[in-house]
Amino acid sequence: MKALVTTGDSRFTLQDVAVPFPGAGQLLVQVAAVAQNHVDWKYLIVESKVKGAIMGWDFAGTVAQLGPNCPNRKQGERVAAFIPVAVGSGAFAEYVTIRADMVIPLPDGVSFEDAAGLGTACISACQCLYQELNLPLPSCDSTPIKSCDQWVLVWSGASSVGQYAIQLAKLSGLKVVCTAAPANHEFVKSLGADAVFDHSDSWTARQIFALTGGTLAKAVDCWSQGMSPNQICMSLGQQGGQIATLLPYEGETPGIKTSCVAANTIYGEDTSFPFVTVGSPDHMQNGRLYCKLISTLIAQNKLRLVPVKVYPAGLLGVAEGIEYMRLGKVHAEKIVYRIADTSPSKIARYM
Repeated sequence: MKALVTTGDSRFTLQDVAVPFPGAGQLLVQVAAVAQNHVDWKYLIVESKVKGAIMGWDFAGTVAQLGPNCPNRKQGERVAAFIPVAVGSGAFAEYVTIRADMVIPLPDGVSFEDAAGLGTACISACQCLYQELNLPLPSCDSTPIKSCDQWVLVWSGASSVGQYAIQLAKLSGLKVVCTAAPANHEFVKSLGADAVFDHSDSWTARQIFALTGGTLAKAVDCWSQGMSPNQICMSLGQQGGQIATLLPYEGETPGIKTSCVAANTIYGEDTSFPFVTVGSPDHMQNGRLYCKLISTLIAQNKLRLVPVKVYPAGLLGVAEGIEYMRLGKVHAEKIVYRIADTSPSKIARYM
């Protein structure tokens, strides 16, 4: 099969590699579309310079083969998932193997392109809200949502994780205040945000504190760098609170606890990439729950997927897409590539 493989010198090439074989409890998935994350360039290529790794985390496709002990899956099933990058694995390829209990089944009406970026972002949002902040799970039946007066802050609400965090928090009956660039204010409100402020405004923390009456105690930091840690701490009430982060940092304000989520902990293994994480059986159980929850909410049309920008040329367009992301041009969207667009004629010129 064709796959994008890192060369260890901040570059990558399209190579022929062996099709992986599904082991016990695994699926072989024929990949239809893949989505790009910051980890694909910032850590894998620039910082760690890993050699021999197939790039990519997020994908969507069709189950081509079942390994032993996959009783709840079937061949031909449409799924989305993410696979943590390690040497010899990765999603930017024609086929991937994935644990059968960590896929998100897709309704027929959802395109592979739209679903490709679901895995990392939506599961991370679930981890932030429900695993770290201990907020109530949404109801998946016809029971009306019970609203409450509890606020949750989503910093960088137009990001992929932020978009899902806003929607899931509203489905849990919470009141949501978020930050975003002014150009995205109406968009995040359409997702359910009750209030939105400019993340670059130095007065934003004071405005959030005033809006919530000093009662805010839960926050999701989807940016986790620059001024966001300080701004969020200033937004929380005097009683302190909790911040779920996507990059590790320690809060400097007494009474405020920070905890970093890493989607790959749902696989239960310790990892050192892109930063050190400890696998947890509880996180594995949560991952199974979140996959089922996400699939159900999508089937019920309760969860809008992140808008996508599809790059042409399939895997041959990744270099252009990474440069677009590196320059900070990605706003409220996911970069996606169709595997079928990696045409034989273009491969011949590329190779």
